[in-house]
Amino acid sequence: MIESLQALWDSTESPWLRTWLGLSFLLIAAWLADFITRRVLLRVLNRLVRASQATWDDALLDRGVIRRLAHVVPALVIYLGIDAVPGVADGVVRVCRNVALAYMVLTLALALANLLGTINALYEQRQPEKARARPIKGYVQVAQLVIYLLSAIIMVAVLIERSPLLLLSGLGALTAVLLLVFRDTLLSLVAGIQISSHDMLRVGDWIQMPSLGADGDVIDIALHTVKVQNFDKTITSIPTYRLISESFRNWRGMSESGGRRIKRSLLIDQHSVRFLREDEIGRLGRFALIRDYLEHKRGEIKRWNEQLREDGLEAVNTRRLTNLGSFRAYCEAYIRHHPRIHQGMTILVRQLAPTPTGLPLELYCFTNTTAWADYEAIQADLFDHLLSILPEFDLQLFQEPGSADLRRVFGKAK
Repeated sequence: MIESLQALWDSTESPWLRTWLGLSFLLIAAWLADFITRRVLLRVLNRLVRASQATWDDALLDRGVIRRLAHVVPALVIYLGIDAVPGVADGVVRVCRNVALAYMVLTLALALANLLGTINALYEQRQPEKARARPIKGYVQVAQLVIYLLSAIIMVAVLIERSPLLLLSGLGALTAVLLLVFRDTLLSLVAGIQISSHDMLRVGDWIQMPSLGADGDVIDIALHTVKVQNFDKTITSIPTYRLISESFRNWRGMSESGGRRIKRSLLIDQHSVRFLREDEIGRLGRFALIRDYLEHKRGEIKRWNEQLREDGLEAVNTRRLTNLGSFRAYCEAYIRHHPRIHQGMTILVRQLAPTPTGLPLELYCFTNTTAWADYEAIQADLFDHLLSILPEFDLQLFQEPGSADLRRVFGKAK
């Protein structure tokens, strides 16, 4: 075939025909170089990579780094071979060489950007815990942006045959425009550095940002946006810089502590609060959880009241046990003996200020798990028991009248 092409070339005497034949040979050579590179070399390389035990070469192949580099070969053939074509004007040669060189710069820039993406993917794959705590995706995207900008400057410089330094010196006058165009990028870059250096956010953290409707787990931290998968499975994209300029709640501390807080009140009807009689105290002694408490309080009150009698004070000044105080002691004892309550964290049962809807008796404690479903089940079981045991202390919960209550009242009135 080569001999026949050589014979055809030697038999051609027309200059313009020689030029067209030379261009045709050059294009065929570029096509053959592209065919051999992509259809032969890449396939062989693909089999070798898949057969190897290493994973980094698979990542390079999957991310398209090698495939991008293969595009350089036909452009290089044109860049080197255009001079050999006879009859082509010098201006056309320069344009072809410049376009081919600009294409090679673009191809190398895309391959380098893919290489940075591969490095980030390998980092997340090999060190998942560290990648969650210290993601580098934002920095990789900044580096890719710089590569694109530099490659664009070099391509323009090649096409107009000017020094890239001359174009860079002219960017000073465009600083204000660049700051305006890349405002969000610069703000996000600074925010990403602060978030990473202060460990404010990690992939997998549960965050709440009501101003943007975000309430869920962080699934991605990029240069410009942070993606949050809400609990209803919707996705909220938060501009990275807004995590610095606005407040958000991160529940990571709760997850790492191993306990989740229960803070809920029982609204006691204040009309049901009263002193306990001796027979009622004896009846409550059946509860093992407060038996020691009742004995201790009875002894303390007895000594107090005997001192009052010695001082000649009236019986109205004596101390007595109340049903609410005994129930409060029962609640605290029940929490301290509950197997699913974290005993190493704060446990508190306290009265809050009375309200028009009753006297709040607040339970403050932590479960020994942070799983949402388990937490809700423990909290529900805890209050189920306390609500059921409340009548034993002759206490009532406050509840606003409902339709059934109104029917009973008006039914009796009739």
